[in-house]
Amino acid sequence: MRKSPLKQESLAFGLLGAAHAVTLVRAGTALPQALAQVFERAGATPQARGAIQDIAYRTMRHLGRAETIVGRLVKKAPEPPLLHGLLCCAMALIVDPFDAPYGDFTVVDQAVTAASSERDLAPAKGMVNAILRRFLREQDTLLHEAMKDPAAAWDYPLWWIDAAKAAYPDDWQAILRAGNAPPPLTLRVNRRKSTVPAYLKLLEERGVSAQAIGPSAVRLEQPTPVARIPGFADGLVSVQDAAAQLAAPLLDLADGMRVLDACAAPGGKTGHILETADVDLLALDADPKRLARIDENLVRLKLRATLRAGDAARDDWWDGRPYDRILADVPCTASGIVRRHPDIRWLRRPGDATQLATLSREILDNLWKMLRPDGKFLFVTCSLWPEESERQAAAFAERHRAIRLDAPGQLLPTAEADRDHDGLFYALFRKPAA
Repeated sequence: MRKSPLKQESLAFGLLGAAHAVTLVRAGTALPQALAQVFERAGATPQARGAIQDIAYRTMRHLGRAETIVGRLVKKAPEPPLLHGLLCCAMALIVDPFDAPYGDFTVVDQAVTAASSERDLAPAKGMVNAILRRFLREQDTLLHEAMKDPAAAWDYPLWWIDAAKAAYPDDWQAILRAGNAPPPLTLRVNRRKSTVPAYLKLLEERGVSAQAIGPSAVRLEQPTPVARIPGFADGLVSVQDAAAQLAAPLLDLADGMRVLDACAAPGGKTGHILETADVDLLALDADPKRLARIDENLVRLKLRATLRAGDAARDDWWDGRPYDRILADVPCTASGIVRRHPDIRWLRRPGDATQLATLSREILDNLWKMLRPDGKFLFVTCSLWPEESERQAAAFAERHRAIRLDAPGQLLPTAEADRDHDGLFYALFRKPAA
């Protein structure tokens, strides 16, 4: 997105920026990286970035519906791809069930303005106006017909819907609905510095509504930028989903233990481990750039760990000394955190779970040899697909004769009351004594 003559505070600027991001996602770029590119090229202000991000995320959550409707209103896919992206962003705002803060006719007007400002789209501004206004005139009929298509009704690719049905025949509808809802903002209270009751009191004094949802977890009633969260800059709290906060307690940590946090970036669980006990911790990640995020988190929390770039499926980074505890948060399809990353459903392909499960198996087998006898090994994945979670855990236990201990297993983000956590999977093992 080139710098635009549009005013950055306008909805047109937000729509155009989101359209560029959506177009990049449809070409294979993850949404956070797509947004970063758009922000840099457009020279967007913080306020404009927020608007672009909001529209892009709303569009990703309702892309199936938007694309289906646009497809019914045109004879062939709009060209260039950016035109298709703009139409989908505008349509997603109009049909968003979570009440986008824009009037329908305002969206139409601003979409036309956005098209007019872009050289490649200007010739199609009349088309944008005609398509969106026709939808408003015939909305009930067009929505009724579109919703006969499962991709429009559920806002997921058909293969994803079928996979959810096969894995969770009783819960698949609730799982898909939960993935389309905006996620809550959950904080982890640093219990080295405060307690949940004390932090809730601080929030109350600051006029922030929140409630406790776990031993260290606090959910804000309204999401807010991290810079405005009381105590965040001082390390009093960190942003972390309630499901992810289960990892550190499950490790059964004690002072002086030697601990490995494998595939550790961005470092949420790393920080929680160090808040829980004084351990000798190695945080490992294959991407040196992602290690920088761990370091930033630890600096804010005033905690220390050894950070190392290395492939968890190899042992060339290991010093040969066994670990008392290992956390293996392995690569996966991330299908369990789709409400936070709605682009995932459009980027993944049907065979990805099998391929990633193969990589995860190599990592798990490699790390197991680094665990001392009688040590504990926590396998975590943020996937809903059994081949990446329960089947992987069962096969691992059989291969290594690992003793399986009590752990939550598969967490499902299903009913309204359960939306405090993402869809993570936990399996805890103990290595038999020598």
